[in-house]
Amino acid sequence: MEILVYGIGGVGGYFGGKLANAGLNVSMIARGEHLKAIQKHGLEVESINGNFKVKPKVATSDVSDVPKPDLIILGIKSWQIPSVAAELKPIIGENTIVLPLQNGADNYEKLIEVLPKKNVLAGLCFIVSFVEKPGKIKHASYEPKIVFGETDNSQSDRVKKIHDILDEAGIENNIPENIQLEIWKKFLFICTVSGIGGLTRVPIDKIRDSDYLNEMMRNSAREIIEVGKAKGVPLTEKHLEMVFEIINSQPEGTTASTQRDIMNGKPSELENFNGFIVKEGERLGVKTPVNRYIYECLKPMEEAARKSRE
Repeated sequence: MEILVYGIGGVGGYFGGKLANAGLNVSMIARGEHLKAIQKHGLEVESINGNFKVKPKVATSDVSDVPKPDLIILGIKSWQIPSVAAELKPIIGENTIVLPLQNGADNYEKLIEVLPKKNVLAGLCFIVSFVEKPGKIKHASYEPKIVFGETDNSQSDRVKKIHDILDEAGIENNIPENIQLEIWKKFLFICTVSGIGGLTRVPIDKIRDSDYLNEMMRNSAREIIEVGKAKGVPLTEKHLEMVFEIINSQPEGTTASTQRDIMNGKPSELENFNGFIVKEGERLGVKTPVNRYIYECLKPMEEAARKSRE
């Protein structure tokens, strides 16, 4: 099987590295100094589960350089999906499988606006990792896991095949009964902490220690749940409490990646998180005042960050 990992950041670098380390045919799409380092020295992964170094079959910034892929794993940010999908379209074959691992609730929908529906799975992942320096990924905490499936939740031959490949690479993975629910459960946590983190610019422990901000987070999460329910996702109060158990267990100093992007003046996933909830709420007739407040306060910074990239 020919595997293409598009985006060799913390997510794509770790999982792509694991697949390559298992001897599978892995090509990688990266950019800039990171790409140059991978081409020259290979990709180094420092992990709490053991360090390793791999040389991908191909490392490039141009998708036309890679062999026709059977499986494409997307290690990009959710806001990059439309442009990357368009870039990938010429190399999508009849049976190519595209597996998104982004945070966000509508990555599948964004992909099928550009790519054939039959080629796209739904997915997400759990990992804390980042690019430490060009050519090196650091996996700092959390047992990495990929969760994926068909959008109709059928146990198809292709998802079973991917399950076997991930097993072969030593990557924990799961095909759940309801992939949409799993995506929204993670989205509920990420969206709840990311925007308010970007707004307050303090770690999660400082936010939860404030009665006012903690209640604001809860109200934000309740709005997310109501939007999800309006879309047919079976979220409940139990899922809200599970999210706050996770929030309360986060160590001091923890920040979300979207918060860090906002604080560093980089384009972030704001539109895909709080912005998505606001717009879906409007479409579905669900009121989202807390998410709107967070979104509108951060939107000028987001627009400035994107303009600086033009």
